[in-house]
Amino acid sequence: MWSKIKKGRLALDFIQNMGWRYIAFRIKYLIEIKSGRLKAKFPTQPTFKTFISLTEWRNKTPQFFFQGKNIKGLTPKPTQILKDNFEKIKSGKVQFFSHTWLDLGVDFNWITNPETNFKYDIAKHWSEIESLSKDSGDIKYVWEKARFSYVYHVIRYDFHYQDDQAEFVLSEIEDFITKNPLNQGPNYVCSQEISLRVLNWTFALYYYKDSEALTEERFKTILNSIYWQLHHVYNNINFSRIAVRNNHAITETLMLYLSNLMFPFMEDTKLWSKKGKFWFEEEVDYQIYDDGTFLQFSMNYHRVVVQLLTWGIRLSELHNNTFKPVVYEKAQKSLNFLEACMDPVSGQLPNYGSNDGALFFPLTNDDYRVYKSQLDDLRAVLQHTTAYNTLSRFWYGVTDIKPAASQWNELESFKESGYYIIQEDTTKTFIRCGSYKDRPFQSDNLHIDIWHNGINYLWDSGSYKYNTDTQTLNYYVGIQSHNTVSISEENQMLKQGRFIWNFWVNRAEATVSKDQNSKQFKGSINAFRQLGGIKHTRTVEKLNDKLIWNVVDSFDDNAKGRQKQAFWQINPEVYDKVEVSAKDANNNKLNAIVDDVFVSNYYGQKIASKRITFTTSTQEITTVINLRN
Repeated sequence: MWSKIKKGRLALDFIQNMGWRYIAFRIKYLIEIKSGRLKAKFPTQPTFKTFISLTEWRNKTPQFFFQGKNIKGLTPKPTQILKDNFEKIKSGKVQFFSHTWLDLGVDFNWITNPETNFKYDIAKHWSEIESLSKDSGDIKYVWEKARFSYVYHVIRYDFHYQDDQAEFVLSEIEDFITKNPLNQGPNYVCSQEISLRVLNWTFALYYYKDSEALTEERFKTILNSIYWQLHHVYNNINFSRIAVRNNHAITETLMLYLSNLMFPFMEDTKLWSKKGKFWFEEEVDYQIYDDGTFLQFSMNYHRVVVQLLTWGIRLSELHNNTFKPVVYEKAQKSLNFLEACMDPVSGQLPNYGSNDGALFFPLTNDDYRVYKSQLDDLRAVLQHTTAYNTLSRFWYGVTDIKPAASQWNELESFKESGYYIIQEDTTKTFIRCGSYKDRPFQSDNLHIDIWHNGINYLWDSGSYKYNTDTQTLNYYVGIQSHNTVSISEENQMLKQGRFIWNFWVNRAEATVSKDQNSKQFKGSINAFRQLGGIKHTRTVEKLNDKLIWNVVDSFDDNAKGRQKQAFWQINPEVYDKVEVSAKDANNNKLNAIVDDVFVSNYYGQKIASKRITFTTSTQEITTVINLRN
């Protein structure tokens, strides 16, 4: 009986969290898959579409960031890393998730997972492809090359080395089209991947618009493929807008809006663009909160949105087709928020929230964990100012630029999502304390990141992979991989499906303040509803001019007698420079348990790390963190 009551309670909680619209759409979508309606809706052998001749397009190419290889304001400057990356790509290697290079060979079939060697069935309609099967492994390993972000490395090499690579880039696009029939196989499963592929192909088409390698036949083949891929995105847009509603929806609606700006000669793009613009404005307004934070509670996915905003705002400006004011307001607030969270020395942000290594448009040689250029590109587009004088803005055609005044605040509060910052000359303390009105992805409330002189001393363990064994997946999304406290070895919320939590944290409050001796944070969450509901309060005191943090975790009476575990993830490179000690409510020293664990700074990669755990059944844990230079 209790089991039935429990299942009913979980089901009701799920419905309350996700809403009936989501439930109804999921059911309808499943029926469409099982009945074959999706197969009929997305034909595998559509009519070949011819739109415009290559000569005509060259003579009246729609406005873009640039026209051909003339990148205004940018002077060729060869670098060894750019050359090395190019040579890797030419030899058949691809950089996966913005970090790890894998050798796919020069005749890659586009449908084999290089991690598992699983080969998808290209004859299957995309709606019949299992994207989360154990046998296939993580489908993102197939999508990564098919996204075509690697062409930015090639194009940048082409420009800086003055070494024409038109034939290579265009043949890569042609090879994909040949080996991936429309709407067949794994590379049409995700409309966001399709949207990004079209954006990246477009970037390449404009750069090589005058090249002899761009023949009439190639041009027509590419445009036909682009049209039908856009057709796919438009006709499947409700999946991202209802079933997913995160950065996927922003990507896809933006692509639809841009379709008529870049391809006005294609039938249907006028309608797609009109609706896409309306949807894009709606998604930006909904997904970016009024304080500039983002509904996915992820730094990297927020940067993804920043890159999309940069594309959208700049191209709309070039076409004199502006957005509603809310888009510019939310873009500026996003910039303000991410810069407040960024470590000023390294240019990195906490590895907080889901992170799959996404860097949509790599226009610099920077490590993808460095955010400066992407933030500066948006600033250049919004304000025509620069804080870091990065060169990537020239690829967006922004040349009239002025220096921006650098500034930072000692205390920052972003209350809508619950992010709090304590900033000093050499240190940054990042604390999360927020409730959820949108889907959470990790149990990481009251997590703390500590940075000093550009080094992340106490850090977040990252995401690792979205499709891995259950134990590993639950570890990286769970409380034990974050700098916070578990109760009775439970997460703050109840884990269900791969991307689903029950019993969302529904109440949270926090403040930051300062006095002559220190800067303070105080926040509390109502969590652990699977245990009846427990209030967890955390105070953080950062002593002025000292590398000392005093952290007090306390709990209400519902936690009495229960075991509490305080976790501290420490960067192993500076482990010997970190002293962490703790006492319980009775002032008794707690034993520090040091575990060898793994952290994932890059998607799909694990490296050895250290974790210190303190355990008590009392109602309070006082922790002192002391860094040594």
